[in-house]
Amino acid sequence: MISRFFYPLPLPAAGEIQLPEALAHHAARVLRLRDGDPVILFDGTGGEMPAVLRLRGKLCFAELHERSEVERESPLRLVLVQALASGDKMDWIVQKAVELGVAAVVPVQAERSVLRLAGERAAKRVEHWQQVAVSACEQSGRNRVPVVAPICGLRDYLARPCEGVRLTLDPTATQRLLDAGRPAGEVHLLIGPEGGWSDDELAACRSAGCSGMGLGPRVLRTETAGLAAVAALQAVWGDF
Repeated sequence: MISRFFYPLPLPAAGEIQLPEALAHHAARVLRLRDGDPVILFDGTGGEMPAVLRLRGKLCFAELHERSEVERESPLRLVLVQALASGDKMDWIVQKAVELGVAAVVPVQAERSVLRLAGERAAKRVEHWQQVAVSACEQSGRNRVPVVAPICGLRDYLARPCEGVRLTLDPTATQRLLDAGRPAGEVHLLIGPEGGWSDDELAACRSAGCSGMGLGPRVLRTETAGLAAVAALQAVWGDF
């Protein structure tokens, strides 16, 4: 496979560009690419640009070819609203959700979230998750990078307008995915933390117009539930 790299600035239409230090290090030192190897660059605005790697000493350049407008985005705009999970679970969730095609990730602080983040620690963690999303796009072939939103409280999220429907995973819900019709707009999928949503949180979700949805008779872990639901939604309404 040809290596793909996210270029953090708008790509010019043609010519040669110098790759940023971190990108150059990854290409030449980590992946051990050689002078003349083909690569693909994308800047997150859509489309991608085939290029040829040019190594000059410690510097790394890319000789740009004609831009390709290929897109690999799902026709279903999915937003994963994920309650904070402990350990490295959030890394896993963000990575796999981006691979599966979500358009955005909104981390929320829930009452039962084991992980507690605020201030500078929260900002640094979101920055890290955004880079996880970038890497997942490089691997999966996506040319538009989903945004990982700043961490917010559940009720703060619910107070925002939503141009579509909100679905809350609830093991007690009787509605199945196939019971719901295809939404006209985007789908926001709310996933609770390790201990699940509290009764007050579920009540707040219902008051905000969220529809409860189950995933069969089994109770899934937080790092499994969202990804399973995203895959199911992609199969029913997306591009699977």
